[in-house]
Amino acid sequence: MENNNNDYSRHVSRLTRETLALVLAGGQGSRLHELTEWRAKPGLHFGGKYRIIDFPLSNCINSGVRRVGVLTQYKAHSLIRHLVHGWSWFQAGTREFVEILPASQRIGGEWYRGTADAIYQNLDIIRTHSPSFVLILAGDHVYKMDYGPFLAMHAEVGADMTVCCVELPVEEAAGELGVMTVDETGRVIAFDEKPEQPNSIPGKPGICLASMGNYIFNTDFLYEQVIKDADDPDTKHDFGRNIIPSIIKDYRVFAYPFRDPKTSEQAYWRDVGTLDAFWSANMELVSVTPQLNMYDTDWPVYTHQWQSPPAKFIFDEAERQGVAIQSMVSGGCVISGAEVRGSLLFSRCRVDSYSKVTDSVVLPDVRIGQNCRIHRAIIDRGSIIEDGAVIGKDHEADRKRGFRVTDSGLTLVTPDMLGQHLHHTR
Repeated sequence: MENNNNDYSRHVSRLTRETLALVLAGGQGSRLHELTEWRAKPGLHFGGKYRIIDFPLSNCINSGVRRVGVLTQYKAHSLIRHLVHGWSWFQAGTREFVEILPASQRIGGEWYRGTADAIYQNLDIIRTHSPSFVLILAGDHVYKMDYGPFLAMHAEVGADMTVCCVELPVEEAAGELGVMTVDETGRVIAFDEKPEQPNSIPGKPGICLASMGNYIFNTDFLYEQVIKDADDPDTKHDFGRNIIPSIIKDYRVFAYPFRDPKTSEQAYWRDVGTLDAFWSANMELVSVTPQLNMYDTDWPVYTHQWQSPPAKFIFDEAERQGVAIQSMVSGGCVISGAEVRGSLLFSRCRVDSYSKVTDSVVLPDVRIGQNCRIHRAIIDRGSIIEDGAVIGKDHEADRKRGFRVTDSGLTLVTPDMLGQHLHHTR
């Protein structure tokens, strides 16, 4: 079928209406260290005014999948508040909703023990919606994707389960992502969870087929498998570690390659699970033509944002100009006689006179005083940087102040490191 065919469009529309999406958003994101000390990884700020969770949710809405549950667990207050403020605009009584499904010990006395167990503990809720398909999505990746063709392929090949995949360098996936081996039809014949030496794709040395953590299940098959997994005392209750390896021999499990629909090349996808990856993905956005187009009106990314005034740049004197070059500056920011270059400032930040911020990611509500020099840094939300502070220029000095410095020379600063014990969850 051709994607521009009316019959195909109606077919996809029917599939999306019959689908319930469940977004797994309970992850801690421990490799982000202090950046996720008070918030779940899916609730982390990204791209100037968004949260990571906004990307899979926007993909659902833009794809026509309008029944969505978000499964939360780890330090979820910030995430839940964002969902309530930004994603509660569906009208009650319709077949369109974004529901929050926190870990609530619905079955026994356990919290979510793994991805499969999170689904198992919500089977009663899934049953009330009677979907034909369940679309399970990781809530902590940044990408744009139409889930319609994903569902269409799953239905057309008669799969019991379909796994969405990206082609990645072997060294990038090693120890981090599940890796699949497929036959010439796309059927999965082997699955290795986070192998240290992933298998390359035949004919593509150094490139492997990695799971995005996005799955489609036929609903009855999903029920059967998570119930079976829950009864097994020797399981980690995880789709990658347990369920997928146990079903590939006897059931029809297929891989769906995530490609750009216009170029057929590997589509944009980022796992921002480390400080360096988080910084790099944000930095990509300030380039002239980033892969992730945040200005695409055909596929908008929805979010909740405070009603802030436009960004303001003030003072135009010989040594005191409020300027931003090759940067993204969000609403409510004031650049007061300071220079911002190659950086991304989130909402309601202020940079005072004679300061210079370069190659940095500055999260919301940060106040940077006068005569500061900040380079290759992540400044966490609400931090107050005192006058004359130098960050990112001398890594040993940064470490002595209690800041975290990555192996690549990136400096993380949080309010707690500055002695500002906000313990905020905003």
